[in-house]
Amino acid sequence: MSTSTPDVRATDGVDWPSDWLRATLGFLALRALSGGPSYGYAIISELERHGLGAIKGGTLYPLLTRYEAAGLLTTEWRAGDGGPGRKYFALTEQGRAELTRLSADWRRFVASSVHYLDPERPEKEISP
Repeated sequence: MSTSTPDVRATDGVDWPSDWLRATLGFLALRALSGGPSYGYAIISELERHGLGAIKGGTLYPLLTRYEAAGLLTTEWRAGDGGPGRKYFALTEQGRAELTRLSADWRRFVASSVHYLDPERPEKEISP
């Protein structure tokens, strides 16, 4: 019996709308780094493995650069094993705090969205 967690795939071969990915990529990238330092391709693979689609490096790397400039990430070049080195990204304490804040905000937003989209919800709710 396997104890490994299966991949969480929200979709099989269906791409999420690009505006959804643009809106969430920032905190998803921070989440991908919450387990420790990583490099761009590994972050992209992590997101894809969890059903979030194929993210292009040209989309991810500028975001990581902005986060580094904002103090959310640090970077370190590490020598490659027989190949070129890699730039590793790691969360700072400020980055961890931002991930916590954004995750809480996202959960509230999703809960509000799910409530609003519920077909059983009355068309007009009376506000107090």
